[in-house]
Amino acid sequence: MIAIIDYGAGNLRSVANAFASLGHSPVVTNDAKKVLAAQAIILPGVGAAADSMRGLRTLGLVEPIRRVIGEDKPFFGVCLGLQVLFSATEEGGWHDCLDIIPGVVRKLPPGLKVPHMGWNQVRQRVKHPIFEGIRDGANFYFVHSYYGAPEDADVIAGETDYGVTFGSMVIRGKLIATQFHPEKSGKVGLKMYHNFLKLSGVG
Repeated sequence: MIAIIDYGAGNLRSVANAFASLGHSPVVTNDAKKVLAAQAIILPGVGAAADSMRGLRTLGLVEPIRRVIGEDKPFFGVCLGLQVLFSATEEGGWHDCLDIIPGVVRKLPPGLKVPHMGWNQVRQRVKHPIFEGIRDGANFYFVHSYYGAPEDADVIAGETDYGVTFGSMVIRGKLIATQFHPEKSGKVGLKMYHNFLKLSGVG
């Protein structure tokens, strides 16, 4: 089972449609038992991190997410689904997040048009099967005003420039997360999702 976690943070339909277009039938759920039983888990999201963390806590999903990642189950975080994996965020003051990836989510530098919206390049910092068939420097679609700054730069698998060079993709074990939206990135985004499912043993 492929579980897409529904915690009220939007963009669920477009993510589900992307996996459906690859021939799969993901389950959109806020049921902790289904998340724990899934073979692959996707945490999407758009919006504010504080609201999203409130939703995850209310639904009792914080510990299940920590557990599946701790067990090294295939897990893919998208946009806000990447940011909430960090220790804390500066968005809206200061808010604790899941503390799975040590580091802080910071606001993009002043003087830039925010949100950073549109296509931008992702430079591959590592060789990894998630990039199979995807050229280095390929363009993906972004919509965000904040970015994750991990304490350990070794988890950064892809980086992007927008006023600052930031980690637009992190990988740690079977945890993969992107600041960009693969589901909005055309064929190259679908290829990344396909590679993730292949790595998960379901694609």
